[in-house]
Amino acid sequence: MRAMWSGAVSFGLVSVPIKLYSATTNHDIRFHQVHAADGGRIKYKRTCSIDGEEVDYADIVKGYETEDGELITLDDEDLDSLPVATGHEIDVVEFVPADQIDPLLFDKSYYLEPEAKAAKPYALLREALVQTDRMAVVKVALRQRETLALLRVRDKAIVLQTMLWPDEVREPDFDILETDVDLRPQELTMAASLVESLGADFDPADFHDDYRDAVVELIERKRTTGETRPAPVAEKRDEGPDSMTDLLSALQASVEAARSAAGGSGSGSSKPAASDTADEEPDEKPARSRSRSSSGGAKKAPARKPAARKKADDEDTGETRKRARKPA
Repeated sequence: MRAMWSGAVSFGLVSVPIKLYSATTNHDIRFHQVHAADGGRIKYKRTCSIDGEEVDYADIVKGYETEDGELITLDDEDLDSLPVATGHEIDVVEFVPADQIDPLLFDKSYYLEPEAKAAKPYALLREALVQTDRMAVVKVALRQRETLALLRVRDKAIVLQTMLWPDEVREPDFDILETDVDLRPQELTMAASLVESLGADFDPADFHDDYRDAVVELIERKRTTGETRPAPVAEKRDEGPDSMTDLLSALQASVEAARSAAGGSGSGSSKPAASDTADEEPDEKPARSRSRSSSGGAKKAPARKPAARKKADDEDTGETRKRARKPA
């Protein structure tokens, strides 16, 4: 596992350095939306509901709509003014009886791993929670926002259980629950007998995700029967010049200008011209050509010099060598 956060648990004068790991993972099989005809991925654009135009990410701000229909927008400067919790301390507020915590308040679970030097205080906190049958109510800043959480024990590990704030739990508002229902003793006895007959010790290993197993079986069956096709690789479309294209255009213009200047001076050189170097280096091709190669297309060989230009370069170089050998 990979640690997602590090800090320390503080209770009283004791500090326990720890690392935080996610205690759960999602094994759901995720599907992509693809075009049935060619298998291409479906993409979505950010468009404005008023004018229908596509909106750049830099032009998007957060908006809050009030109950009376007023819109309030918040930009980056507004968000930067909010208090942000960045501490790496898990501060114990109080220790409460375990049976007083409503599981409805539970949110996400994380394992706490002690640093090597903190093995003893970690074990001390764990055993104290077990013996007293209590949980520690703590406050911790995760992802720059303070949240309420619990420290509880699972086997030999201490678990950080983040919690919902009390006002995030909805109360059941069903009028039918207020109706008086007449239950006869015989009915209660039979219901209790049914409960006892189905009584068992809970073992989560006895339960499986039948739907996921069926999906895996379906996918495997289609794969083994040949009902597959290669996943398409979409070529990058030309969506207008970008900064890289502009840079390459500027470099190409510079090469052509240098070549013109060298040709106008009339003096040869044994060193290849800048334009030749650019022609021989595949990395100097326009970005669009490179994107085709990376997307699965056949890679083109480096462009060769035209025969006429090469001959002229050779003659120019030979003339230069003759002048160099001629005595002054």
